[in-house]
Amino acid sequence: MYEELTKILKESDNIVFFGGAGVSTESDIPDFRSEQGLYNAQQTYGMSPEQMISHSFFLRDTETFFDYYKNNMVYPEAQPNPAHVALAKLEEMGKLKAVVTQNIDGLHQKAGSKTVYEVHGSVLRNLCMDCGAFYDLDYVMDPANCDGHVPKCSKCGGIVKPDVVLYEEALDEDQINGAVRAISAADTLIIGGTSLVVYPAAGFVNYFRGKHLVLINKSSTSMDHNAEVVIHDPIGQVLEEAVRNM
Repeated sequence: MYEELTKILKESDNIVFFGGAGVSTESDIPDFRSEQGLYNAQQTYGMSPEQMISHSFFLRDTETFFDYYKNNMVYPEAQPNPAHVALAKLEEMGKLKAVVTQNIDGLHQKAGSKTVYEVHGSVLRNLCMDCGAFYDLDYVMDPANCDGHVPKCSKCGGIVKPDVVLYEEALDEDQINGAVRAISAADTLIIGGTSLVVYPAAGFVNYFRGKHLVLINKSSTSMDHNAEVVIHDPIGQVLEEAVRNM
C-alpha cells in the first residue's frame, strides 16, 4: 500500500490533504472527543466536551469555559510531527496545493505549509469581542492579562475570544469556500487522521471529483469503500515513508 501511495504522489499534480485530530495526536495533542477527553470533562466539569466548548456555554459561564479551554484545547509546546513535515515537503515540491484541516493548533504552518484552510479556526488568533484588537496565544495564556481565566483586552477591557469555531457557531465562509475550491480542483485527495464524523467539515470530501482518493486513518471510516488506497497505520509513518520514496 505504501508503494501504491508513492506512485500516486508521483503522478499527481494537484494534491489536497484533508485532516483531522489524528494528525495532531502524533504531536501529543489529545483528541478531546476521545474516551479520555470525555472522561476528564465529565469528571471535572460534569459536562461533555461538546457542551464545554459551545457558544452558549461560552456566554453563560465564560470563566469556566476558559478554564476548560486553556487546560484541554491549547498545547503551546506541541511541535510538528512527520505528517506535518511530509505535507510541507509535498507543497514545496509543487505537488500539494492545499491543506484543509479541522485542527486548531497551527502545526501545519509551523512545519512550513503555506496554503492551509483552518475550517475550525486557530488558537493562535484571538480577537477582542468589543474593539476587534488582535492578540496572540501568549497574551491569552498569560495570567497577567486575565481576570481569573478570562483574557481581557488591554485597549478597551473587552473579553478576548479565541478565533476558534465553537459548537453552535457557523464556520468561516472564506475558509469553507477556499477548502471547497481546493478539493473540487484536486486530482488526488488524501484524507488523514479523521473518522469523518464531524459535520459540516466532513462533508467537504463530497466535492472531490478527481482521480485518486486515499484514506489514512487508524480506524475504518464511512469512506473506506470509496477509496483507491486505504491504510490503517499511523499517519506520520505513512506520509514520511511515501514522500521519502518519491
